[in-house]
Amino acid sequence: MSRAVSRMVPARRLVTAGLVTGLAALAAATGCEGARVTPDQTVSGMPGLAWKPCAETASSSGFECATLRVPLDYAAPDGRKIGLALVRLRATEPGRRIGSLVFNFGGPGGSGVTTLMQAAHAFSALGGRYDLVSFDPRGVERSSGIRCLSGPQMDYYLAHEPSDDTRMEKSLVAEFTQGCKREAGWILPYVGTVNAARDMEALRAALGDSRLNYLGFSYGTHLGAVYATQFPGKVGRMVLDSAVDPSVTLLDMAKTQSLGFQKAYDDYVADCAKTRTSCPLGADPAAVKAGVLKLLDSLNRRPQKQGGREVTENVARAGITQALYSKLTWPLLTEALNEGKKGDYSGLLTLADQYAGRRPDGSYSTLQFSLPAILCADTTDRPSVEEAEKLARRLRARTPVFAPTAASAGSCSVWPVPGDDGARRVDASGSAPILVVGVTNDPATPYQWAPRLAGQLRTGVLLTLAGEGHGAYGQSHCIDDRVNAYLLEGRVPAKDTRCA
Repeated sequence: MSRAVSRMVPARRLVTAGLVTGLAALAAATGCEGARVTPDQTVSGMPGLAWKPCAETASSSGFECATLRVPLDYAAPDGRKIGLALVRLRATEPGRRIGSLVFNFGGPGGSGVTTLMQAAHAFSALGGRYDLVSFDPRGVERSSGIRCLSGPQMDYYLAHEPSDDTRMEKSLVAEFTQGCKREAGWILPYVGTVNAARDMEALRAALGDSRLNYLGFSYGTHLGAVYATQFPGKVGRMVLDSAVDPSVTLLDMAKTQSLGFQKAYDDYVADCAKTRTSCPLGADPAAVKAGVLKLLDSLNRRPQKQGGREVTENVARAGITQALYSKLTWPLLTEALNEGKKGDYSGLLTLADQYAGRRPDGSYSTLQFSLPAILCADTTDRPSVEEAEKLARRLRARTPVFAPTAASAGSCSVWPVPGDDGARRVDASGSAPILVVGVTNDPATPYQWAPRLAGQLRTGVLLTLAGEGHGAYGQSHCIDDRVNAYLLEGRVPAKDTRCA
């Protein structure tokens, strides 16, 4: 059930609401492993944090780690506690330090600890005056991370779900859901964005900051919006990049994301065809699309083996999806499709593994497990598997590559924990200005969600990048200058500023 219920990543992968950003996806592609947080880095309570050097890895030099203890159930604050894994990179100009800048890179279910270690260099303009801080939200990786299936079980699940066979689809979803209930049932009722926002308020207090300065990407925009609604007086300088509209239904999300990835795919094909000699399957866009559909159909009828693993249509589609998160990874897709044309599917398999959070040893990060847990916790919307499959069939003519992913939008219908709509209502009345950023051709969080979120947040200010990819920061000097000016100097850009 994890993909369409995907990281703002798409349901099956495309229904998502959390979208590990293009920045995070690129960082993951480096193959770096995040630092380990060891038991002696826990703290007994608030507000102090016992920061220590992170357990040494190639990417952890200079970073400090700690664990923040928070209530499992905020209705019983004196009851059981869980630990939230934190990471920090101290400001390089302590004499001009503003405070802490907290990051959430998306998902829902992405590891903030791992991603900040891999991507901190992208925020060097902010790291002079801010301590850069991130965390694994509850239910994610080092913070009581949810796990549902073994590595081999996940290999099979991701290769075969969604399925055109309703009975098989229901069987796959049921197996996944029961695995989550069996392995992580104790925490499932307590994940979700409302509790994550409460955790973030506890983090602000533990850091000693009077207000929360925050940079959220993709699903992180939803988390920031919920925090600003719950604690408007504690909002400092907040930027929400690649905005999510929390009011959309799961079926609407699946449809919008399917069409968004199709638009990104169309743009990729048009760009690829211009290269003529290196574009797979021909120099004519129509021929390229026909060739890719032929490749997917071939894998659907007869899956292939690559390095002892099964490559199905779903695996190839996941690889294509991963490469569309950023224009910088389009060349990787061209190479992978060229190889696939010759019967070598290693490139598509590698991209699919990055998308799914599969590690070289065959284990998986918690992304594909914590994502549906958080997504289903955040809504009472429960479309059936049949309704989702009907949507997938309707979408085939408009988005033949990505329509099947919409079939997973019914996964929450069998989730073992009821949802709550508290995270769907945001307004942030009384908060400081909140900068909401959108990219016109963002496949994972389509642009129309940005003005919607800015409108729902009474203090929202819209900033637009006319361009490709998931995540605006780092793509444009115009965007970066305005985001940095707000976070460093408090200068709010003019409303509806547009960058090329």
